[in-house]
Amino acid sequence: MAESTITSNNSAVKDSGNTTRSIIIIGVLFFIFGFVTWLNALLIPYLKIACELTTFQSYFVTFAFYIAYVVMAPISTRTLNHFGFKKGMSVALGVMAVGAFLFIPAAMNRTYLIFLLGLFVMGGGLAILQTAVNPYVTIVGPAESAAKRISIMGICNKLAGAAAPIIIGFFLQLDKAEELVGTTNESALDEMALRVIPPYIGIIVVLLLLALWVYKSSLPEVEAEDEVEGNAVQKTTKKVSDYPHAILGVVTLFIYVGVEVISVDTIIDYGIFQGFDFETAKGFTTGTMVAMIVGYLIGIVAIPKYIKQENALKVCAILGVLFTLGAIFTSDFLSVAFIALLGLANSLMWPAIWPLALADVGKLTKAVSSLLVMGIAGGAIIPLAYGGLAEILDKQDAYLVAIPLYLFILYYAVAGHKIRKT
Repeated sequence: MAESTITSNNSAVKDSGNTTRSIIIIGVLFFIFGFVTWLNALLIPYLKIACELTTFQSYFVTFAFYIAYVVMAPISTRTLNHFGFKKGMSVALGVMAVGAFLFIPAAMNRTYLIFLLGLFVMGGGLAILQTAVNPYVTIVGPAESAAKRISIMGICNKLAGAAAPIIIGFFLQLDKAEELVGTTNESALDEMALRVIPPYIGIIVVLLLLALWVYKSSLPEVEAEDEVEGNAVQKTTKKVSDYPHAILGVVTLFIYVGVEVISVDTIIDYGIFQGFDFETAKGFTTGTMVAMIVGYLIGIVAIPKYIKQENALKVCAILGVLFTLGAIFTSDFLSVAFIALLGLANSLMWPAIWPLALADVGKLTKAVSSLLVMGIAGGAIIPLAYGGLAEILDKQDAYLVAIPLYLFILYYAVAGHKIRKT
């Protein structure tokens, strides 16, 4: 990202104390939306049993959650322009709380469509939140170390992802639900559906408290420097389409989120396919998150001192291909371990893609950020492709869908991010 995109109109951001406080607040937000996002890995097998779904139908959990990014991303930009970053984050947290509330009537009636509506609303709130926090972290410091800052945020996100299946799994008791597969015992299924209510009441309370905390906080507003200059002088005549590297960045992010969601949200179901029970399989998600955290720690130490962020993206894409092939051509625990290791392969992709896509876009930072957030909808489409392929082939060979996707990410790391309109 060009030096000109770093904020200069807000002296509060330049103060190291305020910057540290801002990063702490953003870190907490990354933890929260990591916790909410990676609950999907548990909800897929949980709702598959409770709502009596097929494998393909169960992956509409990810579809409903991530398709909200397509619908809400344009609205996100207008929301942030109207409320500003800080108030916009509070609004986003409130929207997420509404989505979590919908889980209560969904569980009481065991209605899959209401569960999906709740997931959609929560995804919409996250779309607003991510539109704010990702460019915020990117432009709050030097461009060359943006991937390092996002890596720190990623650790907060993935720590939440590692904790989510353990904490919520305690309430859902999936290990005791295996005997209900294919059952016609409606009362038992009703009882199982109600287990989701207590943890989601807790989530609602936390989201509302966070919304109030952010609203009352000293979190400063941040604008791209070119954006400020443009407001003072003249509006840009440039369009997002004038930045092909940014458009390719959106496609790359779409693909990356898709393969990451596959690696995280399928691993419990895949572990069961490989013969493990629910109690054992639910821990595999934590393994994926630990692998991601290791990758983020490597990024914090190595970027940009030892490796450029585009080179880190190349390495990660190559590892993605190798680990996917390892999962397909091995079996049992080793095959599941390769899926967990995709967490390592995916870890530095998000931190690298954002700054590469935002490079040189200047006053269009918010517009490109909105498109990048729309790219998160890859988590809606690509896992459905995996689910459909799993029913045609099986849950192991279906991972073949990831190979060409990782190869496209490699292309962006090698050449795509360098393309400029002449």
